[in-house]
Amino acid sequence: MKYKLLKAQREFLEIPHNYTLDVAVYQGGYGSGKTFAGSLLGILLSIKFPGIRGLVGAQTYTLVRDTTLQSYFEHLENMNFTEGIDYEWSSTLQKISFKNGSEILFRHFDEPNKLKSLNLGFAEIEEMSDIPYDTFKMLISRMRQKIKPWWKNFTYRIFGHTNPEMQRGWVYKTFVDNTAPNYRLITAPTTENIYLPEGFCEELKKLYDEQYYKIFVLAQNGEYNNGLVVKDFSEENIRDIQYCPDMDLHISCDFNVDPMAWVLAHKTDDKVFYFDEIVMENTTTAKACDEFCRRYPNHKARIIINGDASGDNRSCTSEYTNYVIIKKKLLKYGYDVDIKIKAFNPPIKNRIAAFNAKVRSADGEICLYVDKKCEKLLYNIYNLKYREGSSKIDIPTYQQIKQSKELKFLSHPMDAASYLVDYYWPIKL
Repeated sequence: MKYKLLKAQREFLEIPHNYTLDVAVYQGGYGSGKTFAGSLLGILLSIKFPGIRGLVGAQTYTLVRDTTLQSYFEHLENMNFTEGIDYEWSSTLQKISFKNGSEILFRHFDEPNKLKSLNLGFAEIEEMSDIPYDTFKMLISRMRQKIKPWWKNFTYRIFGHTNPEMQRGWVYKTFVDNTAPNYRLITAPTTENIYLPEGFCEELKKLYDEQYYKIFVLAQNGEYNNGLVVKDFSEENIRDIQYCPDMDLHISCDFNVDPMAWVLAHKTDDKVFYFDEIVMENTTTAKACDEFCRRYPNHKARIIINGDASGDNRSCTSEYTNYVIIKKKLLKYGYDVDIKIKAFNPPIKNRIAAFNAKVRSADGEICLYVDKKCEKLLYNIYNLKYREGSSKIDIPTYQQIKQSKELKFLSHPMDAASYLVDYYWPIKL
């Protein structure tokens, strides 16, 4: 079995020092071969050191199952075909067992205390920047499996892979600012992966805004607009947008009760124009419909409903879904109504990437405009941030909202607006 590795992948696999512990992170853009290299290393360690115990994990098990585990299976299928690698997979124990006594456990890190009983020879971390620093330190303390007499030139290894952080979080501080001699950061731009389809990176450049492209394709570190979720929004994105009764009107919905947030927009094939919003406190879907009908009683073209996929689920308080309620209500008022929603909501980062790409692409094109009437949406654009040192959006807590009521309007209008963009111009990350 032969692989022709990329330069960064080879650097990731090979240890350039003689310390008893090697800690490496493969930081790359989309499609840079991160997960491929990590799963290959885990299998090679299991083969080279019979009886070793490894742990593979991410903050959520869904990420482990759908990404990392599948990469392990692909490698093992290739090796089994050419080398006859003998292994078994237990879905009950979530474990790969090798005939030589090695085993690899697959876990989530949402409850790291449950991992404290493990003694490990190696650990692999998917999306390293998404786990807390304390979890990383706990994993280091688990590198204590007793070394077998037949393990020659053995080194305990912790290795992870991740996209660059949107802010300079713990990964940057640990592997760049205050790095130890046995800690290694391998940077792998997507542009250096010669196995990607021709034109792949150029297509990403068209899709992403400039700073997003630099971070998630060119794998560059750096501050990302001081932590703001929406990047590169400027006065050029603000317009006096005329409502057109003869043009399809899109209502994109977030169904939080307090507040409920809907944005109203027109769109063309490549541009979106947010001209109004309905943001109401302590309300119902039916009352929000009444408010829309009060404002736009004479709309002639279609009304297209977009928004939160979970709004298509029935609640314990109604036999109808939110979308059925909207459609029934608007049909009663005589509107032509169509519902267009996804089967399930995409990850938040996908929606944010799609929204930012419309705000301003890496090529400088602006395809998203907001009218000043959309006060709460603009409030989100200018104020919604990531938590410091993470890629998670900083949603205000109940206590914070009690102290500052305005904070309750963060996230929901932005959710409503990004559902619409993601439906028509999705970005697959």
